[in-house]
Amino acid sequence: MLKHRLIPKLQMKPSRFGATARMVLVTTKDFGEVIEIGDPVSQAKIYEAQAADELIFLDLDASTDNRSIILDVVKKAAEQIFMPFCVGGGVRSLEDFRKLLSNGADKVSINTSALENPDLINQAAEMFGSQCVVVSIDYRQENGNYIVYKKSGKVNTNWHPLAWAIEAQRRGAGEILLTSIERDGSRRGLDVELTRQVVDSLSIPVITSGGCGLAAHFVEGFLAGKAAAVAAGTYFCFKDENPMQTRAQIKNAGISIRLNN
Repeated sequence: MLKHRLIPKLQMKPSRFGATARMVLVTTKDFGEVIEIGDPVSQAKIYEAQAADELIFLDLDASTDNRSIILDVVKKAAEQIFMPFCVGGGVRSLEDFRKLLSNGADKVSINTSALENPDLINQAAEMFGSQCVVVSIDYRQENGNYIVYKKSGKVNTNWHPLAWAIEAQRRGAGEILLTSIERDGSRRGLDVELTRQVVDSLSIPVITSGGCGLAAHFVEGFLAGKAAAVAAGTYFCFKDENPMQTRAQIKNAGISIRLNN
């Protein structure tokens, strides 16, 4: 049986402080209300020491601000950490995939570009392998309906997240990163209902995120949501519990998860 994964999510934006716009680790709430934390690669090294399974680096506003991929962060991370990591934000082409993968990333996440050019999923899967292609799906629940958003949660699309996840898999995605916008940073728990619907409809792994505030929320994501992995950003930035402590509680719930490096 494949072990479930615990994935810290390192969300980045250009710093609002200082003369140069360096990328900094941030937490957000409802894809807004930004708090700057510090250097993303330094924090990644801490997560590695605390036995995280993988990492996800995301440049949150790359699509809306028309920024290119965070190649400098990727190179720095590849030099200093020795664990699998995924990178997303500003990826618009096969050349962006190639640059990220050849400079140390193990997977590449696409969101807005996949919605605007779905053929990119097919092309990237064919050229680099499905295992490298993660389709990130940000969504809200409005008036009882689930709606996928692009451009950092700012632009509504006509897609239901379940339908879009099925289409992404059909086109060659190797993994889905599912994020509830309204639960982002809320610490009130994951959307396990939609997560379970997506998992039951796909044959590829689903990472669920958005809302973790307790170790019990990770357990719910694995058991009730049936997710292959749970990703969290705010939880690990502000909670006393680190990935190693959290995974011990997950293990105690009877869930198959790695305990040591």
